[in-house]
Amino acid sequence: MDAILKTVYQPYKWLFVIPFMVLSTLFHGMVCIIVVLFFGADAGNIVAVTWARIACIVAPIRVKIRGRHNYTRKKTYVVVANHQSMVDIPVVQGWLGLRIKWVMKKELKKVPVFGPACRSLGCIYIDRSDREAAIRSIAEAKARLTRKSAVLFFPEGTRSRDGKMLPFKKGAFRFAMDAGLPILPITIKNSREILPPDSLDLTPGEVEIIIHPEVRMTGIDIGGKSLDETIARVRETICQAL
Repeated sequence: MDAILKTVYQPYKWLFVIPFMVLSTLFHGMVCIIVVLFFGADAGNIVAVTWARIACIVAPIRVKIRGRHNYTRKKTYVVVANHQSMVDIPVVQGWLGLRIKWVMKKELKKVPVFGPACRSLGCIYIDRSDREAAIRSIAEAKARLTRKSAVLFFPEGTRSRDGKMLPFKKGAFRFAMDAGLPILPITIKNSREILPPDSLDLTPGEVEIIIHPEVRMTGIDIGGKSLDETIARVRETICQAL
């Protein structure tokens, strides 16, 4: 962004965008909990999408999607994506068009309103420091999975701090194999430029989501070389589009 425009944007960001997003998250989170309670998770997903789209409009963040022909909203996927910014969450939630159950670190469960709202939508909290607890959470997620939902993993495990993709963990791929679901790789571009990790240096801009062809996980040896090769191939596909 031009330096002058960025300077002009700062009062708007601090006086309107950030306070609005805090209040919007609290409001939509409470509405989501109530809606899910009375009308189910599908209705709650509409509230989550509304929150995400409002966030993008207010920032403002433009969203461009490429590769729509590579997926259908009526199919269930295990979505894997690179992760460089908190902006990734509203962008994907608001514009991908899938009923997403996010795999999230357990610390987010304690965030007031936001944590319970995500839980009501069927999001999956993982204790990354406790392997057995993480396995139990994944097993619970498989039991709750429906044909109308998709599970989204950030297989790097955390946001990249320098813009370079981290190695992929195997959890998403093993989940896909156990559940008999295809992997849907997506690349998220430019989100780090809009909101760098560990900062509030928000600036307007455009995020591009690139949907790659699905990868079938049937016939892959869960403990062998073929799984490692599949993970490497998916990572390379996502990385090359950055």
